[in-house]
Amino acid sequence: QVQLVESGGGLVQTGGSLRLSCAASGSIASINTLGWYRQAPGKQRELVATISNSGSTTYADSVKGRFTIDRDNAKNTVYLQMNSPKPDDTAVYYCMCRTTGWRVYVYWGQGTQVTVSS
Repeated sequence: QVQLVESGGGLVQTGGSLRLSCAASGSIASINTLGWYRQAPGKQRELVATISNSGSTTYADSVKGRFTIDRDNAKNTVYLQMNSPKPDDTAVYYCMCRTTGWRVYVYWGQGTQVTVSS
């Protein structure tokens, strides 16, 4: 089992920045990939960024060059640095964890609201 707790959400203005954190606990050794997804009102949940245990990253085209994902393995924490946020980035952001083993599981955090104003 893996538990994920997000923090750092809130209100930010364009031109500012925001850093989301997600702390993982439980079966830490089984974690393979961590990531961030988001869901805006009336829209489906979409991938924002992922990072593997090896450090390989992927980003949605809409956030490339603006957002950065990184992880601190010692703290079992994944971060999303949001620079140059736009109003369209407003959404509930969810932390995601994918484990590896005899069976692959995907876990989700409770979500944290991010609101970007002009």
